[in-house]
This record gives sequence, C-alpha cells and structure tokens, in this order.
Amino acid sequence: MMDWTDRHCRYFHRLMSRETLFYTEMVTAPALVRGGAVHLLDFNRAEHPVAVQLGGSDPAELAEATRLCVAQGYDEVNLNVGCPSDRVQSGTFGAVLMNDPGLVADCVSAMQAAAGATPVTVKCRIGVDDQDPGVVLPDFIARMAAAGVSRMAIHARKAWLQGLSPKENRDIPPLDYPLVHRMKTAFPALHLSINGGITRLDDVLDHLAQGMDGVMIGRAAYHQPADILMQADSRVFGKPDPMTDPRDVARAMLPYIEAHVAAGGKLAQITRHMLGLFTGRPGARQWKRVLSENAHRPGAGPEIVENAMAGVVMA
Repeated sequence: MMDWTDRHCRYFHRLMSRETLFYTEMVTAPALVRGGAVHLLDFNRAEHPVAVQLGGSDPAELAEATRLCVAQGYDEVNLNVGCPSDRVQSGTFGAVLMNDPGLVADCVSAMQAAAGATPVTVKCRIGVDDQDPGVVLPDFIARMAAAGVSRMAIHARKAWLQGLSPKENRDIPPLDYPLVHRMKTAFPALHLSINGGITRLDDVLDHLAQGMDGVMIGRAAYHQPADILMQADSRVFGKPDPMTDPRDVARAMLPYIEAHVAAGGKLAQITRHMLGLFTGRPGARQWKRVLSENAHRPGAGPEIVENAMAGVVMA
C-alpha cells in the first residue's frame, strides 16, 4: 500500500471505523536512520489504533528505527516480509527476506529489545518463488515465535520475485487460505491474521468463524471504504458504527481539508483517497469526476467536495 495509506487516507478511514487497526505505508529503516526522514512517521492522534510498517534487513538499523516509531506513539511496529516490489527487493526488504528466516528472526529480536512494551509483529507471504509453502511457512512461523513474535499477518499467496510485477503478484499466484487456516491450528498460541483477495465483510466474518484471529484487507478497503469500514465496528467488533451515511463522512472531512489547505497543502492530496467513498451508489461517477477534475486547481478547497456531493443520492 505504498503511496496509498498515508496519514490523510488513515484520517479519512478512521471516521468510518473506530476499532479497526490501520497500518501505515511501508517506511524504510534506512530512510529514518540514515536519511533522517523522521517526518515520514508523522500522524494524527485521531488515527489510533495505528501500526507503523517498517522495511529493512539490518537488525541494528531496524532497532533504531523502532525506537523512533515508539517515540512517535505508534501502537504496533510491523516488519514487512511480504512486499514483492523491485525497489523493495533491491534494498533487501520485503518478501525477499522469506529466503532468510534466520536474518528475519535476528531483526525482530533486535526490534523487540528496542520496542519495550510496544508489540513487534511480522507480515509475510506463504513463500516465494520455488519454495514449498507447506514446508517453508510453518518453519518461518516457528522461527518468528521462537524470536518472541506473538502476532503475524499472512498473505495467502506466494510472491514470485522474478517474472511477475507487484500488481501481478497480487492476482496471479493462487490463494491458499486452507494453508493459513492450518497454521492457526498448528500455532494456537499465536495471533494470526489472514490477508489476500478478501473484499467483503462477509468474507471477514467467515475467516474469523473458521478460527483466524484477524483479517487484513488492503485495496478493497481503499477502493470501497464505505462498504468495508462503515459496518466493521458493529459486525466484527460488536460496537456502534460511528457513521452510517457516507455523506456524513464527506462532511466530517471538511474541517480537516480546510485546515490542510490553509496550511499550504493541496486539496488533491486528500481527495485522491476519497474517490471511492460512494462506489456502487447513485452519483458516484459525478463525485469522482468533480473531484478528479477540480481538486488539482489552484485555490481548490472544501467547496469542491461540497459540489461533488451535490449529485450523490442515497437510497
């Protein structure tokens, strides 16, 4: 979700769900430690609960990055061992680390020593390239558990590091949900979440009913945020939903947008994350068109969002 789940996106999504745990884009440890880019960790306190997602492969550097994250107040520090993008592989981050579980164990041990009471978690794939997931995944999880990790999220697809693009790696390798479910049976003491190809709350409830501790949703929650998030609190957590009408969500964003623009920010930096708010509802096309055509214009502000809402009709 690099370039997607930034702080504006998370603030917007938080209006629809108070209980769901949100994750940042992946931030690399070298950028924080060597590059001094601590501003990448900025977030709004309204986003809690929120986890920061780190990329890296040097235990000492990840430990220092973890200290920076904990100082910022994140609820969880997550090590990404699942992203297959070329720029991540070139830095020995992400899914390529599935080939070196010993190094990953060293990384999370160092991170935990730096994190104190803040949980350190891992997100991984079921394997990469020619690995046999039925052999590799349980060994990987066992090594993480031995290193002290108690929470993991597992993308139920292999990642092909050569021959498939990041987009193709999200769709082409087949999903193996039963394998991930078997991992929960094999490691009952661990908190395991399943990820990959999950697009409906009904699917979330089905995975939870089969014994998974959590379900992670990425692009579906981004493209159809109201469908995924607006009933998550009531259906998944048994808590009241904060809002039940997407129009109220759009209106609630107006003060945030006004403050951002007044501080010199651009409207499109926020509204690019809001395009899918009315997906599947009458007026959704006009909503997207008005925002897409006008949000980049000089001086654009909250009035553009109000104009875009004018054509939205709720049943």
